[in-house]
Amino acid sequence: MISGDGTSRNGATDLTEESADAVFREACEAVSLDPAGAELLRLGSNAVYRLASSPVIVRIARDPEVLEEMRRTVGVAHWLESENFPATRVVPGVEQPAFIGGRVVTYWRSAQDEIAYGRLDELADLLKRLHRLEEPKALGLPHFDPFAEVRDSLGRLDGVREEDRTFLEERARQLDKEYHRLEFVLPFGMIHGDANIGNLLRGCDGQAVLIDLDGFALAPREWDLVLTALYYDRFGWHTSAEYESFVRHYGFDLVNWPGYPVLADVRELMMMLWLGQQVATSGKSAEEFARRVDTIRADGSRRDWQPF
Repeated sequence: MISGDGTSRNGATDLTEESADAVFREACEAVSLDPAGAELLRLGSNAVYRLASSPVIVRIARDPEVLEEMRRTVGVAHWLESENFPATRVVPGVEQPAFIGGRVVTYWRSAQDEIAYGRLDELADLLKRLHRLEEPKALGLPHFDPFAEVRDSLGRLDGVREEDRTFLEERARQLDKEYHRLEFVLPFGMIHGDANIGNLLRGCDGQAVLIDLDGFALAPREWDLVLTALYYDRFGWHTSAEYESFVRHYGFDLVNWPGYPVLADVRELMMMLWLGQQVATSGKSAEEFARRVDTIRADGSRRDWQPF
């Protein structure tokens, strides 16, 4: 049975293109930006708009309860700028995050007019540099607990079949046990949290910069390597040459680590649960979610999974 009316557990209307557009226009008005001609780049965990009138990105969080998290994200951005680390920058002179139209809004400098991604060797170089930094205690970075996120995501599933929900809950319980038996080999410390080629943009000056700083946390560094390994090993989204360049520049091959299959399974589950939260409002997401659940059930190839 399919349930769900597009309303989240806290009563907020789900973030659709229409509702995001209304918040976006109000957010632009609040800081005297012109919304005319803006482009909606992405509608996922955030609605991301690029203005035509100025080099600004406006991000509207899907979850209206992340104000404190976004304060930390803005703090991370300021700290990385003070370290001269190549990362996305907040728009100066704007008090943020802002709470507008029941949503949390942040304003960022646009890296470029057209999206161009960096290379995997550049991603490896930036992660290696990031992992050598010592985080300032003032940031208050949390310890990353993947299964806290998994439990929260399971509670937010809306519009999925009950048999799929039950299957994912059981898989989460099993992976929780396996994850806590892992023996990590890389140092524990600060991570980006969602390190992948999609979060590495090339700026107008040609330099690759990390974006999407929301997931900064303290955790085993393997977490910052698993998406690249997964995209190469299971999904086929990276070539062997690209992945080898990543390994060579970072200095560690996660795929050869004995704990990789479990870590990959956990990350895969988190990706599915994120997608499952959009089933009720997106036919494309619903189709992809069903494909992924069926694949995991049959332990089949992930090569036909589509990027989101």
